[in-house]
Amino acid sequence: MYSFKNDYSEGAHPRILNALIESNLEQEEGYGEDHYSLKAIDLLKQRLGRQDAAVHLIPGGTQTNLIAISAFLRPHEAAIAAKTGHINVHETGAIEATGHKVLIAESDEGGKLTPEAVQKVLDAHPDEHMVKPKLVYISDTTEIGAVYTKSELEQLSEFCRTHHLILYMDGARIGSALCSKGNDLELADLPGLLDAFYIGGTKNGALLGEALIICREALKEDFRYYIKQKGALLAKGRILGIQFLELFKDNLFFKLAAHANQMADRLRAGLLEAHFAFLADSPSNQIFPILPDSLIAELQRSYEFIIWERVDAAHSAIRLVTSWATKEDQVSAFLENIKKGLQDAGRK
Repeated sequence: MYSFKNDYSEGAHPRILNALIESNLEQEEGYGEDHYSLKAIDLLKQRLGRQDAAVHLIPGGTQTNLIAISAFLRPHEAAIAAKTGHINVHETGAIEATGHKVLIAESDEGGKLTPEAVQKVLDAHPDEHMVKPKLVYISDTTEIGAVYTKSELEQLSEFCRTHHLILYMDGARIGSALCSKGNDLELADLPGLLDAFYIGGTKNGALLGEALIICREALKEDFRYYIKQKGALLAKGRILGIQFLELFKDNLFFKLAAHANQMADRLRAGLLEAHFAFLADSPSNQIFPILPDSLIAELQRSYEFIIWERVDAAHSAIRLVTSWATKEDQVSAFLENIKKGLQDAGRK
């Protein structure tokens, strides 16, 4: 069985493993005060062009989201997210468990939010008898593989600032977003448009780890206290620092994301050639082809993937995810299995 189920099935890029091995017996300070973490943080600030940004290395995405959102919000305040947003669907009520409601806004077919959608949520919560919408949560890429353009993010950023809202981006797959075809955003654009965001390592070649970037001054105070209280201040913080240093000391982070996208491009092209439609336009490393249920059952004998949603009585959309380590020959084999499945169906 070969997996197209997610982009974290493999361990870590060999360069990261080698760096961890080579530094293994060194004695370092704990809790992110080691020289690797401090150097990685300084490097990220350079890449972002923002020496004033606060950078925190946190083990996982759900931890990053719940710590950041709960730290940024006062007790009566709520987060706004798309229906498909990770904090709404796949984090086991982590945000609600911290005492903050997640309010759902309408999104486009790609799961992206617009100022108009956020305005509707604001209009529906006019006074102190309801929670106060305060933070707008977005993902890039979205949970269904779409990416924000610079213009879209600028409009949302301006709206949030006008309405005194916090704009926070989940960047679990920001590498894929920035390397996708048609993308016009640069990593260094993000601090000027967002109040906080994170750069995902877990889904782009690291063993684990995300880099939270806090840009708004008022959100920075005492943040290490929040990390510690929520159990995410890693004693052996060097593990995170070494990985981000390796990812960003050259272009490894972007090379890995570009490879994942290239493999998805090959899958997409082959499926389009076979005349299959897609659930949404997703130019990233997640694609959502709509296939006959009979073909899906046949593919499941050799491949792992997620059946995303039923489209009609005989068809479903599946999610195929490629990673930094996806093998070209496995992509070719998958497409050959598609062709064979269609040929077999034609003979019946």
